[in-house]
Amino acid sequence: MSRTPPTAGRVAMVSEHASPLAALGGPDAGGQNVYVAHVARQLARKGYRVTVYTRRDSTGLPDRVTLIDGVQVVHVPAGPPAPVPKDELLPHMAEFGSFLARQWALEPPDVVHAHFWMSGLAALVGSRGLGLPVVQTYHALGTVKKRYQGADDTSPAERLVVEEAIGHECAAIVATCSDEVSELKAMGLSEDRITVVPCGVDPDHFAPVGRPRTAAGRRRLLAVGRLVPRKGFDRAIRALAGVPDAELLVAGGPEADLLGAEPEAERLCGIAGEYGVADRVTLLGGVGRARMPRLMSSADLVLSLPRYEPFGIVPLEAMACATPVVATAVGGQLDTVVDGATGVLVPADDEHDLGAVIRDLLADPDRLARYGAAGRERVLAHYTWDRVADGVAGAYGAVSSIPSLSGVVR
Repeated sequence: MSRTPPTAGRVAMVSEHASPLAALGGPDAGGQNVYVAHVARQLARKGYRVTVYTRRDSTGLPDRVTLIDGVQVVHVPAGPPAPVPKDELLPHMAEFGSFLARQWALEPPDVVHAHFWMSGLAALVGSRGLGLPVVQTYHALGTVKKRYQGADDTSPAERLVVEEAIGHECAAIVATCSDEVSELKAMGLSEDRITVVPCGVDPDHFAPVGRPRTAAGRRRLLAVGRLVPRKGFDRAIRALAGVPDAELLVAGGPEADLLGAEPEAERLCGIAGEYGVADRVTLLGGVGRARMPRLMSSADLVLSLPRYEPFGIVPLEAMACATPVVATAVGGQLDTVVDGATGVLVPADDEHDLGAVIRDLLADPDRLARYGAAGRERVLAHYTWDRVADGVAGAYGAVSSIPSLSGVVR
């Protein structure tokens, strides 16, 4: 249990497109929403007062919403009060920043934490001249997206230049994994201003559920994430052709009855037919948070196969459910999945025989059990949201007057 610090710090979080109130699963709603919501909650439980500023995307939203005691969500008027793809929001960041400047001139926070590059731009506009330290978390880097998507990258042309400028101007950077630190250094940013604090998971919610997995009957593989090509669901389907006794469930995207209008779902169904596994592939559509632990616990393996990934929350959720993971060796998965201990890391290219890796694991129930137990232990030791919030608050304390958490009793 936490005891309120002697003087509660005031934290302003800026998350321009990712509201902590949003339903997950849409094209611009995912890991960042989860991160902001959980870190804000944990900081409030430690005694800090948190205000999250996110863009108003509906006329029906109230100006302020209380998430929990100590966390307020402010809907900022910036651009039309309607959904706008995040890659089209840049022209509205000046208006967003001007709103922040007016708010903070009246009631300045102790520290500002910006989430995503456009939030960093708005936060720096809002804090200019007020002496407020801005801590930046990118969540995803334009340099990486451009490298992997090339001409398909829909980011604004200014993104790379602005991201680098934010990195030089902000007080500190909180990166989510060691791979991101390498990318930031390659951008010319100083490592001594970067702190690594991973994303987290709620191990009370994501926990083993239901009967233990057995080798009897058809084995179950599970892949989870937004229905976008970079998540690598196509690779999981192709690998299934080499695992004849297994089924593959894919959880993500819109509700199941709307999948027929989803281009990526259509593409994946076509690949399943081409590889002769259509009868063993099920697209579940979006699966709510309440149902996910049982689904993950029912799987023999969770496959997390993105071609690139800034962090990747799915392996942590699977590990918390004591389900072993096969993951591509990219981004945050290099940190979270311990190859040969909590799962297996595989190259991100399509040349690797993924089917053979899966067959070998499924043939060794004792190994699967060891990996699952070790994954759960690793989450409890390193990746709870309480630990994440401690790391974030430490970064705040290094650049602001926010009190240290050293006196907090848990």
